[in-house]
Amino acid sequence: MATAYLLPIKTAAALFPLLALVLLLPTAVLLYRRHGVMSRGRTLSVYGFLYYSLTAFCMTIVPLPKQTADMCQRFAMVAHPQWMPGNTFRDIWKEADHKIGLNALVLQNPAVAGTLFNLLLLLPLGIFLRYHFVRSLRATALIGFTVSLFFELTQWTGVWGLYNCPYRLFDVDDLIVNTAGAMAGWLLAGPVARMLPTLETLDGRALAARPVPFGRRLTALVVDVAGYVLASVFAMAVMTFQSGTAPTWTPIAIFVAWFVLLPLATGTTPGKRLLLLKLVADDGGPLLPWRLTLRALLLGALAMPFLSGLFLAVVILLNEPYPSVLFTTVRDSGAQGAAAVLTALSPGQLLAVLVGFTLTVTCVRKTLRHPDRLAPHDRISGIRNATLPHSRAIRAARRARGAAQGRAAGAARDGAGAAGAARDAAGATGDAAGATRGTAGATRAARDTARAARDTAGATGAARDAAGAARDTAGATRGATRAARDAAGADTQTAAQSPVQAAARPGDRAAPVAVVVAQDADDAPADADASGRPLATAATTGSAAEAQRSAADSR
Repeated sequence: MATAYLLPIKTAAALFPLLALVLLLPTAVLLYRRHGVMSRGRTLSVYGFLYYSLTAFCMTIVPLPKQTADMCQRFAMVAHPQWMPGNTFRDIWKEADHKIGLNALVLQNPAVAGTLFNLLLLLPLGIFLRYHFVRSLRATALIGFTVSLFFELTQWTGVWGLYNCPYRLFDVDDLIVNTAGAMAGWLLAGPVARMLPTLETLDGRALAARPVPFGRRLTALVVDVAGYVLASVFAMAVMTFQSGTAPTWTPIAIFVAWFVLLPLATGTTPGKRLLLLKLVADDGGPLLPWRLTLRALLLGALAMPFLSGLFLAVVILLNEPYPSVLFTTVRDSGAQGAAAVLTALSPGQLLAVLVGFTLTVTCVRKTLRHPDRLAPHDRISGIRNATLPHSRAIRAARRARGAAQGRAAGAARDGAGAAGAARDAAGATGDAAGATRGTAGATRAARDTARAARDTAGATGAARDAAGAARDTAGATRGATRAARDAAGADTQTAAQSPVQAAARPGDRAAPVAVVVAQDADDAPADADASGRPLATAATTGSAAEAQRSAADSR
């Protein structure tokens, strides 16, 4: 059983170098664009994840069976999926021969070993998802289930149609156990992730030490060379197809356009643009054509032979039937056949690669010894590389800008709230002042009301006094009227009794009375004043005069 698990591991180890070489350029471009640097920690993590993924996939499909006419009959037991959860326990009981014991149920049970390997299969995936990709437990469970489903479907479909029928069982218990393994890996990675520095920290340290990494410039150069070679081959193929021959100056014209004219117009080459680099002059001035030409010639002389030969070797390897033969060789014996790489190159190509390799090593050695990591063509031409913001820096700046805007908006909202509170306070103060003014007005109104009440009370008293005076006047008037009537009556009586006296002294109303008194003293009243008028008449006349004076005073 150990051989069945060691063979997939050996197969992955044999295929990994070729896969790493093929994926090196795309991986470098992706990492440099996203993080600006390929730090050792991140590179180790990326290639560790790549090797683990290849090993897990090989564990799913290796060993591959041979195609035979009776293959579907030989694997008829796994033709139909197993949809019943918990079937693993029945397999464990079956492999134990229905015996209860530690050896039978656990230590020497193939079903337990298979379940344990299924649990360990995606456990590293959970570790990578937590540390490298920084995913949550829920996301890890979902990704683990998806990867496990991909593996099971690969088995059920006979490696996606490579075989006519499945040669491994699609088991729903494998989905459950694989997903649990991924979640267990995520949980186990917690203490380790807390002890290790984050990949962002490692990237920051590397960028602080070298803002323009050498590997980033080398990757941009490789992309430029690959693009130049493809453009030259395509242009010559088109010209040959149209006119039968291609001019020999075509590669030179494309070289000048790629490494001189494009930087002169845009400040960068296509490869540098892809790696977020640009060319700048040491003195800060514009890029001069003669400096760009000198730099391109030096670059072509130092690095172009090796990179061109390497690119040509890769193209030849991809066109050869080497990968399929290698896969068959690995499946049978586990050998890689490294000699196929050398035999795929002609002697002239191999010599070009060796000469270019020597020049490139010399250039790299001088570059790494320079304090600023400047290559010879950079120092001589006076043009160097500068970086453009990478994706993570842009996202960080965007988040910082969003946070600053959020804080500014919060401060503005707080200021608006404070202004509103100030307005409310001012309104409350105004309301209080208005209330105070209203209270003062009410107080003044109360005083006015009290004053009016006092005035009313005084008017009421004056009215009462006037009414009393009017009553007194009316009483006096009635008394005077009675007195006048009495006096008139008395005068009339006296005039009737003494007509002689009235005729002898005209104008003197008191004379007749005196005559009457003189003539008839017996008939005269007993009470009379000095003038001879009766006392009753004198009193009545005095009372009437006093009443008239009182009435006049009242008016």
